[in-house]
Amino acid sequence: MVRTTNRTLVLASTSPYRAGILDRLQITYTQVAPIYKEEPISGESPTDMALRLSEGKARSLDIDAGHYIIIGSDQVAHLDDQVYGKPGTPENALGQLRLFSGRWVSFTTGICLLSERGDCRTTAETYEIRFRALSDAQITEYLRIERPYDCAGSIKVESLGITLLSDARGRDVNCLYGLPIMLLREQLELIGSSINDFMDIP
Repeated sequence: MVRTTNRTLVLASTSPYRAGILDRLQITYTQVAPIYKEEPISGESPTDMALRLSEGKARSLDIDAGHYIIIGSDQVAHLDDQVYGKPGTPENALGQLRLFSGRWVSFTTGICLLSERGDCRTTAETYEIRFRALSDAQITEYLRIERPYDCAGSIKVESLGITLLSDARGRDVNCLYGLPIMLLREQLELIGSSINDFMDIP
């Protein structure tokens, strides 16, 4: 399948997890680091936060291309309305996973598409996972092996993190990895494009 558009697809993220999703689909894109400070706003819902941050990331790019679509994306892990970010340290990760033990935790990912024509579409999708009842020994061993300190919710579900779970519910598991592809396809079509346009398969 040969690319059928002269537009540049730009991923406003340095996340290797989001890039990996596009790579597996053999989508041609440019990855650019957003210049946007992620700060919480008091009283903001997890969904509103994901939408605001995804749009902020998309709008922060200064793209030197005639025709483009920017993908801004942000993932928020939350238990009810309490947001849990990237733990950063083993101590924070231990605390998060202790709290999540035996409970359903939601991962809401916002997507913003911004084009040179002025199109701007933001929407979000949620995927939920249920953690097994975890002992401190199980959590500590997981953290020693996986070191998921750059991951919202202190878990890498695409690898060993799946062993911490007992159930899951949602439409697109890619939501857990920060870029729900079903939602991306739908939003591209709403601005007159297609995910297939950017595939480059011999």
